[in-house]
Amino acid sequence: MGSSVRELAGATPATRDRYVDLLRVASLGAVVLGHWLMAAVTPDGVGNLLAVVPALQPLTWLLQVMPVFFFVGGFSHALSYRSLLRKRPEGPEDSVYSAFLRARLQRLLRPTTVFVLVWGAAALLVQLLGGGGGLTGVTLRMVTQPLWFIGIYLAMVAFTPPLLKLHERYGWGAFAGLAGAAVAVDVLRFAAAVPYVEFLNFAFVWLAVHQLGFLRADGRIRRPALLAGAGLVTAGALVAFGPYPLSMVGMPGEKVSNMAPPTLALLCHGLWLVGAVELLRAPAARLLERPRVWRTVVAANGVAMTAFLWHLTAMFGVYGAMLALDVELPAPASAAWWAQVPLRIALAAALTAGLVAAFRTFERPVSAPPGAAGATGAGPLAALGATLCLLGVLGLSMVGFGGLLDGRTALLIAIPVSAPAAVAMTLGGWLLVERAGRGAGVRAGRPAR
Repeated sequence: MGSSVRELAGATPATRDRYVDLLRVASLGAVVLGHWLMAAVTPDGVGNLLAVVPALQPLTWLLQVMPVFFFVGGFSHALSYRSLLRKRPEGPEDSVYSAFLRARLQRLLRPTTVFVLVWGAAALLVQLLGGGGGLTGVTLRMVTQPLWFIGIYLAMVAFTPPLLKLHERYGWGAFAGLAGAAVAVDVLRFAAAVPYVEFLNFAFVWLAVHQLGFLRADGRIRRPALLAGAGLVTAGALVAFGPYPLSMVGMPGEKVSNMAPPTLALLCHGLWLVGAVELLRAPAARLLERPRVWRTVVAANGVAMTAFLWHLTAMFGVYGAMLALDVELPAPASAAWWAQVPLRIALAAALTAGLVAAFRTFERPVSAPPGAAGATGAGPLAALGATLCLLGVLGLSMVGFGGLLDGRTALLIAIPVSAPAAVAMTLGGWLLVERAGRGAGVRAGRPAR
């Protein structure tokens, strides 16, 4: 591992934007740390520290960095898709689309599929043996929740080609169109009380942030201070005078969440974050010129998705071990609780590192020889596969692995979905994407980031 990281770092072309790699790692790392800090686990259940201590909720304006990951995704997807277009042989563009989907989804779905299969088998075994209560039951329900992010990210990948064309034609106008749609959704939701319309903002808000990555790829974010200031002031005004909560992460029992579904306030929060990270670009670039720092970023990028998938497993493992050993779990936010935080995080980090060591090989993309050039029908087949993957992963994030033997379901777009059905959709969709991509006639190579 060390030698390969050193080789990859040493072979980095001078044209590579290293700051984007740092932002990817830092955003996922912040999410992991935030989850570890917010979990308020007691023998009676799992709560949220931000609900116990509401005064900490303003910290979410710094720690809710998921918009940065979608912003980075837009930048990377633009470069990757354009690279494939330049390399394509004679043939239909849908072959490029299918190759693009396969290359991007492989990095996401290989480690995700392993995570799902391992946890699915473990959950079935536990419940067949009569377990599934207490902290074990909570773990089975909650361990899949971070998969929502992967599901939404799959949609970002699938929509990249058409939205990239809109960007190339309209530039900031394409972003404004998506942002305007998000505004319209919230007006219909809060002013007209139109039911279910709020779920459209899962698309409009995150696609708008993703569109900012296209603008970044073309060097069109020229006034980041203005972007950050406008986003921060608008988000503050919306929270102060509108129906939006202060927290930029979901809170238990709240009537309105800025995250699920996303709101205009979260989009403005994303604008402020994007502007802020762009202001830090120059000093960060100088830091990344140091070989040791860059090697650390390269190494972290190679396992970031695996660590993200397994970090809740590690956290619940630590709490489970503490309960099994009769270690006292203090009341959340008490002095004893805060004193225990460094130990819990250190143990969760160590266990996550062990899980990464066990599963990191599945994060490495597997190249496949391209099929016949000019394959027809590959694009629609790949789009169908990506849709099934999206629905399957989102469904699994909602239903979890609890109640497998009882047929537990959760509503996904008004349709009840069980864990086995969600797993089947994910696997079936990935097989379709793989089939379309292998016959696309375009060699994707190493994905651009």
